Amino acid sequence: MRGAIEFKDVSKAYDGTLALSHFSHAFAPARVHALMGRNGSGKSTAIKILAGAVQPSSGTMSVNGREVSFATPSEAFAAGIVTVHQELSLVPSLSVGENIFLGRLPRRGRFVDWAELHKRAAALLTEMELEIEPRRLVETLSLGQQQMVEIVKAMSFAPSVLILDEPTSALAAREVGHLFELVRRLKARGVTVIYITHRMNELFELADTCTVVRDGHYVGTIEISDASPAKIVEMMFGDVAKASRPARRAVNRAAPVLSVRHLSRAPAFTDISFELYPGEVLGMAGLLGAGRTEVLRAIFGADPLDSGEISFAGQRVDKPTPKRMKALGLGYTPENRKEVGLVQMAAIHDNLILASLDRVARAGFTNRARETPSVTRQIRELGIKVADPLLPVSTLSGGNQQKVVIGNWLNTAPKVMFFDEPSRGVDLQAKQQIFEIMWAEAAAGLSSIFVSSELEELLDVADRILVLHHGRLVAEVTPQTTNLTELYQLCMEGHP
Repeated sequence: MRGAIEFKDVSKAYDGTLALSHFSHAFAPARVHALMGRNGSGKSTAIKILAGAVQPSSGTMSVNGREVSFATPSEAFAAGIVTVHQELSLVPSLSVGENIFLGRLPRRGRFVDWAELHKRAAALLTEMELEIEPRRLVETLSLGQQQMVEIVKAMSFAPSVLILDEPTSALAAREVGHLFELVRRLKARGVTVIYITHRMNELFELADTCTVVRDGHYVGTIEISDASPAKIVEMMFGDVAKASRPARRAVNRAAPVLSVRHLSRAPAFTDISFELYPGEVLGMAGLLGAGRTEVLRAIFGADPLDSGEISFAGQRVDKPTPKRMKALGLGYTPENRKEVGLVQMAAIHDNLILASLDRVARAGFTNRARETPSVTRQIRELGIKVADPLLPVSTLSGGNQQKVVIGNWLNTAPKVMFFDEPSRGVDLQAKQQIFEIMWAEAAAGLSSIFVSSELEELLDVADRILVLHHGRLVAEVTPQTTNLTELYQLCMEGHP
């Protein structure tokens, strides 16, 4: 059976701890199987075993009716199994075409056949309905465009089994639609798709089945036609309830802590003006490419402004720089935590203290003993699950890595925090924990701007929501007077 996958009593132990325990399940061929579970549930371990990245401690696995044991990812590739990981594996300094066929460049004699390379890449991009030039450098693409190139690269292997790990986390609505159409075409050709996502709405639009893993154990599989969001959440978390927003005092709007006037930076955004008040959670909505991240980066000083004024705590800031804005009391948790927010090879301890070293150091010198109180406080107060703070931060789940990013900046005692997609790629439980952190900090007086592509989150979390469309501020709404449909319409069309 082409594309059939079967796990039989598969377990994986790390230092005596079972990450996956006696997992048995068959994924039927030519169907889209959602694989769900909170971070640390074991789903990633199962996928790594299938992809040849790790080997099981016990049990067997079959693909296409044949028992297999992959020692390396290349062996899984040879068996027709291709994985698109959430964290991109592209080489930024190479072109789109070179990345798609990396390691497999077509040749004419001893030389690369560039014409053939660009022709093949263009054909794949056209099939995806993507208007991306094959000769364009990947580093010039948006994060969403890079994700699509990663998927096109997977397509070039003509897989019989395609594993998609959070493939839509950085995609705009139009790009998500293209991806879903592609997945449906692959399914029609007999490809078996295993689809990992934390976005519940995607299951009911794309998947045929939903398989849930919890605490390393197989919980069950349900046909999507028989499923409901409540049922799947119950399978994933048991009796874990959704966090409810605590009662809040009215935001004091006497004087803003941050004021921006007529900010412009072509072509990303034009004439942006707003205020942020003490203890307020200000949401920022918009589709990918609307200019949300670019506005935050410009205020933080990471990108230059063409024009406009910024005032922070009543002080005008000309030509902001990250160093100056941090000194004034601005913290920024970026959307791409892997490459921008964290040093993956460094210890959890080090990542929690990076932004506040100047506060901790004495005469330019520091040591772990001096740093430890700040590190320990954030681990405790943010509920970061850490076996040993000196382990690399890369050993943590996505949700715990995100908490480390937040804790790093909270250690600077900020007056204002920018949260750019803080729930991207984390499970439902971790999302709620992050929201609780934001509410608690707001109650303590911290002002924040919260960017999210999940509009439901903005309605749940924010006090007020700004809507950006094609780089312009088109609306300001409140969750009490706006529903999800209206907010989506504003983001998509720029008007009610």
